[in-house]
Amino acid sequence: MLKTIPCVLMRGGTSRGPFFRADWLPPDPARRDRVLLCAMGSPHELQVDGLGGGHTLTSKVAIVSPSRRPGCDVDYLFAQVSVDRAAVDTRPNCGNMLSGVAPFAIDQGLVAGRPGETRVRIFNVNTRSTIDATVQTPDGRPEYEGDARIDGVSGTGAPIRLNFVDAWGKTSGRLFPTGQPRDLIDGVWVTCIDAAMPLVVVAAAALGLRGDETPAALDGDARLLARLESLRRQAALRMGLGDVTHSVVPKPVLVSPGDLPDEVTSRYFTPASCHRSHAVTGAIGVATAFVTPGTVACTAAAARPPGRHRIAVAHPAGRIEIDIEIDAAPAAGCVRAASLIRTARKIMDGSLYVPAELF
Repeated sequence: MLKTIPCVLMRGGTSRGPFFRADWLPPDPARRDRVLLCAMGSPHELQVDGLGGGHTLTSKVAIVSPSRRPGCDVDYLFAQVSVDRAAVDTRPNCGNMLSGVAPFAIDQGLVAGRPGETRVRIFNVNTRSTIDATVQTPDGRPEYEGDARIDGVSGTGAPIRLNFVDAWGKTSGRLFPTGQPRDLIDGVWVTCIDAAMPLVVVAAAALGLRGDETPAALDGDARLLARLESLRRQAALRMGLGDVTHSVVPKPVLVSPGDLPDEVTSRYFTPASCHRSHAVTGAIGVATAFVTPGTVACTAAAARPPGRHRIAVAHPAGRIEIDIEIDAAPAAGCVRAASLIRTARKIMDGSLYVPAELF
């Protein structure tokens, strides 16, 4: 027997996946994860029996519920559903899927929209961090059409501003989980940083790369992928994250100088393959490393005085521009806020069919 549950398929930033209200899913996490695996068609390399697209960027789920936390409107739980394994990882956040949370919450009546624009305060359950999302709501309902363009997505949409207000050190307790801005691992200097997403940042030149290679070229280099995975696992132990063999956190990132003074080039791994554009949370982390003295991403010219600075993270599909608020300099942990523009699109609103025994 099949059971139907409501489901809204959305693109958030450069990712895509189903959005659910928490009360549409089983409350037990194990049962919930079995439903999500079935919904996405995992494990299967093509996810042909579900909503997944056979790639980590299209095998993501957002679960939204009213928040009981003071000052917050909704809770957002992100789930990364493995494509080829029966595994669901709720350790990381996804800033791209986050782009769809506020309009989804307004559409579902979890938040009352205001004429003009509506600010929704989102509590990310995964990382225990808070994000303000400002959505265009000309008639009190989310507007999806607009002139904002983000690299990695065709067409345009209404701008959604995401403001990360306390994303530093949320997973590990410190901006630099190892206690220092750089560590020597297997002869390679890396920066282990916890800023919106735990990252292991490596200078591309340290691995004999330019840093602007295509994702296909990087994915085709088996020795490089094995090297990055080894560095990632060793770094995770130093970061207090334990054995991350079956976890997507932390993410390895290759960085190199950008073409402009306020730009850093990044190649972000998910972690087994190179992102075709860039994760939002990863971009926050890369930008934070770029302006923080002592990291492998920060040169003397990259250090910034207190105030607001627009930093560009160059990626394979273009750039992400991030407004960084620096509280004091030079000092580790000087970034106090970061914001950027994303877009979202509601693709489908309907019913999802899953076996009733999953509930």
